Amino acid sequence: MNDEERARRVMSHEHYPDALLHGILSRCRTIAMVGASANWNRPSYFAMKYLQAKGYRVIPVNPGKAGGEILGERVHARLSEIPDPFDLVDIFRNSEAAGGIVDEAIALAAEKGIKVVWMQLGVRNDAAAARAEAAGLVVVMNRCPKIEYGRLSGELSWGGINTGIISAKRPRPIRA
Repeated sequence: MNDEERARRVMSHEHYPDALLHGILSRCRTIAMVGASANWNRPSYFAMKYLQAKGYRVIPVNPGKAGGEILGERVHARLSEIPDPFDLVDIFRNSEAAGGIVDEAIALAAEKGIKVVWMQLGVRNDAAAARAEAAGLVVVMNRCPKIEYGRLSGELSWGGINTGIISAKRPRPIRA
């Protein structure tokens, strides 16, 4: 049984093992970001730009900007309108809205290759998480993939931030 399978069986959503998060960020290279903003000073814009710089493809989903572009990627109104497969759904919407997004991700999982639903900082919907996990998806709530990438890759420690990862060894790169 690998770390993902073990975590799926006993996930409390209060704490996520670093190995689980590292595994997700290593394997999931295409992200559908629901709630992506074209406004340069919004957190979703900054997270999208950072993740793109780290080699991820981030596909923006925003009904108000559908048909346009954000950071060089075409914007889609819904997950179902994205023509390409994607591994991870990153939810930049409130906890209540997350339920419908999770349901759409569950319905599209087999067709699009979705493996993970990730709810951003401050976003938690336990009922939606239970539905996603019952459908075989891995769920992360109240976390940011940008922050977790920086923490797990050692980048945050460059700024003097205690990442909780103490080691004399060089951090493992987060790559597929």
